[in-house]
Amino acid sequence: MEMLSIGVLASGRGANFQSIIDCIESGYLKARIALLVTDNPNSYAIERARKHGIETLILIPEHYGSRSDYYRKVAHELKIRETGLVVLAGFMRIVGKPLIEAFPNRIMNIHPALLPSFPGLHGQAQAIDYGVKISGCTVHFVDEGMDTGPIIIQAAVPAFFDDTEDVLSERILKLEHRIFPAAIRLFSENRLQVVGRKVRIHGPVPDDLSLINPQIPE
Repeated sequence: MEMLSIGVLASGRGANFQSIIDCIESGYLKARIALLVTDNPNSYAIERARKHGIETLILIPEHYGSRSDYYRKVAHELKIRETGLVVLAGFMRIVGKPLIEAFPNRIMNIHPALLPSFPGLHGQAQAIDYGVKISGCTVHFVDEGMDTGPIIIQAAVPAFFDDTEDVLSERILKLEHRIFPAAIRLFSENRLQVVGRKVRIHGPVPDDLSLINPQIPE
């Protein structure tokens, strides 16, 4: 099987970018990162890429005539590097149509909430304010909406009364680092099939797991 070539888009510290790098270097992922694209010249993801010998392009949207021009440029740079999957690792912009059309069902994002609840920015804070008892994270394919694409994997964590946004974010982040590489691995193994707005995972998947919070008294 040909090794999957990944293009990563990131804006911030690149924690999920690092988790993908680590999973490749450990052998968990049979893939390579062909390119990091960032819209932020101060992103720490740039330093992470440098340490691991990953090519980086800093592409600033304001330097292009339109949003579509910007995403056509991003798509072009990914295409010429024969990218098979585009991964949004903390990319803080809604992806434009030219990129989505260039990589249909081949762009993944991770969101720190259990979609379709709490899309957009500060999903953790939204969950706390709403008073949920279970929160988590979602890996999904990207469409033109905000966090509306077909869901691949979700993971849940308990949410507690006294949680702050930072505390809940850290609890969720630990699972982000597990399920994002897992979703990429499923893609690389050709085990994902998009059917309408659902994603079918081929192969065995446990169906007897549950999480209840708070625990129900005996």
